[in-house]
Amino acid sequence: MEVQGRIKMVGETQTFGSNGFRKREIVVTTEEQYPQHIMVEFVQDKTDLLNSYQVGQQVKININLRGREWVNPQGETKYFNSIQGWRIEAVQAQAASGDMPPVPPTEAFEPVNNLNEGDNDDLPF
Repeated sequence: MEVQGRIKMVGETQTFGSNGFRKREIVVTTEEQYPQHIMVEFVQDKTDLLNSYQVGQQVKININLRGREWVNPQGETKYFNSIQGWRIEAVQAQAASGDMPPVPPTEAFEPVNNLNEGDNDDLPF
């Protein structure tokens, strides 16, 4: 799965516990009718992948959804989800006109002078 959008925030690498577990978060804002702010976490050696990315850049992040179960001290079972990134790449911004190719300038076309000459069109309309 993947998430694509513009980087809103890149967090600092955090280290947890005695085993040195590392985590770094990034927030990407999707560009759709209802933009979403998606927080993706990178863990362990993948935290370094974010070093060369900055706020405002368009990116595509390959992700895995992670879920876990936890039983609190009162014996209630809780479930948590996370979005974990494993690859990130820069994406070129789309043109404002969407997926339309650029239109060449009018100077690139030859003018038509004999528009009605030889007009033996047999179409019924």
